Amino acid sequence: MKRINKNGISSLILLIVLIFAGLSFQQCTEKKAETKAEVKSEAKSEEGHEEQIIRLTDEELEEFGVEVAKAGPGQLQLHADFTGEISIDPERLAHIVPRFPGIVMEVRKQIGDQVNKGDVLAIIESNESLVSYEVKSLISGTVIEMHLTQGEMITDATHAYLVADLSHVWADLNIYQKDLTNIKVGQTAIITGLKKDLKYTGRIFYISPVVDEETRTATARVVIPNPKREWRPGMFVTAKVIFETLELPVVVPKTALQTVENRTVVFIKTDKGFKPQPVTVGRSNTEFVEIVSGLKKNQQYVIKGGFTIKAELQKESFGDEH
Repeated sequence: MKRINKNGISSLILLIVLIFAGLSFQQCTEKKAETKAEVKSEAKSEEGHEEQIIRLTDEELEEFGVEVAKAGPGQLQLHADFTGEISIDPERLAHIVPRFPGIVMEVRKQIGDQVNKGDVLAIIESNESLVSYEVKSLISGTVIEMHLTQGEMITDATHAYLVADLSHVWADLNIYQKDLTNIKVGQTAIITGLKKDLKYTGRIFYISPVVDEETRTATARVVIPNPKREWRPGMFVTAKVIFETLELPVVVPKTALQTVENRTVVFIKTDKGFKPQPVTVGRSNTEFVEIVSGLKKNQQYVIKGGFTIKAELQKESFGDEH
């Protein structure tokens, strides 16, 4: 047998020891790295659950137009929107026709003239008697049509005056079939003209018993006082008809709602500052919304200017990411 070289054996043992030491060091390093990663992940998770607070001074609140109110109960009026037009009340309209055929000798009143009951509109010479007679207004109002001219021969009822009392007019609203179950006589209707400041709130006094075959709509009618003659017959109008009024525990303006991280929130005021509070919303109209959960009675919340606080919150979040 050959003698084993002691130096060779020693080198082999040393090599094996170094290999095992290297493996142990690698495993230890990986464990430390995993531990650090877990700690970092946990820290990040904990940061994700930290309260998001925005602090603003009174001066900043005033500068940014931020207003705070206490949450509480309120009315929520549910309404439906309709279109319509202004029309003349037939009982305030007079068709004035000359009594006898003849020649128009004189025209006293023109379209647009204001007349009183008994005012002379025109003078006609009768063909039969050759005697002139007066055509008088039957009501006080405005001349809106006339179908005769001086020297013209009149023979039938097509030659007439149309006088309308426009001190009150009707708003005729087009009610679709699907809405007829909600719309009732006596309900409040807010009528708006083309100018937003031309507005009147009244009550429906009539709903037609039949539906128009062509439009498939019924007519709901509201009387509008018209002392300044701003509501002109034929004018297009829109209307909100309030068909239900709810008394709810917490109602806020829609301006209070913001979206943060894909959640609907309101900003509530705390001792530390303002923070986004997730809420669940319920029924709403164009201005207000019911809060089902997330905002308690008497909690202070931002009623106006929440977008400014949201912008500050986003700036802070952006800064943290960098």
